[in-house]
Amino acid sequence: MLRPIAVILALTLAGAGTLGAQELQRGVLQSPILTIEPERLFAQSAYGNRVAAELEAEGAAIAAENRQIETSLIAEERALTEKRTTLPAAEFRALADAFDEKVQRLRREQDAKARALGAKSDDLRRAFLNAAQPILAGMMRDANAAMIIERRAVFLSADVIDITDEAIARIDAAIGDGASLEGGSVANPALPADGAVDNQTQQSAPVPQPAPDPQPQQEQK
Repeated sequence: MLRPIAVILALTLAGAGTLGAQELQRGVLQSPILTIEPERLFAQSAYGNRVAAELEAEGAAIAAENRQIETSLIAEERALTEKRTTLPAAEFRALADAFDEKVQRLRREQDAKARALGAKSDDLRRAFLNAAQPILAGMMRDANAAMIIERRAVFLSADVIDITDEAIARIDAAIGDGASLEGGSVANPALPADGAVDNQTQQSAPVPQPAPDPQPQQEQK
């Protein structure tokens, strides 16, 4: 059963789609509500492509390092096992304990690298969304829209109010692959207390957030 808010959004967007299509024929989309696909916005942007390639390369390097460490530890363990019959028990135990400590240390170090890579991914995604925010706000002003919502949260909508492709083009034009954003701060424009956007004061729009429990989407041309 649809939640009441989902029903309201569906009906509102269905009506907005007709108006948007009429305005688009004149070259300017006008709709009170716009939709966007945040994951595709990031993944298909020049920034997202660069970040994905960098993270993949760094992840592959960590994986290769893990394999090298594993090979080295297997050889070291084998050599240690061969010494067992030739060394006093106390001396062998000391070597075995040192080896176990080394294994645990290396595991912690490699786990930390993997966690750092995940944190870097999150940080870069946040930097992208911060940079995209004023651009999305500009698209809202152009369309005289009151909000941008995540498309997968909408039960029914017209394709014409989805701004994902246009947003990707504008973001690419504004920041390219985003390399210049790293190592510096990215402005995050302040919003009014109620999160609304005023066309006159040109406040920035909130970045769309993922919505829980998406409903199946049907396309209406």
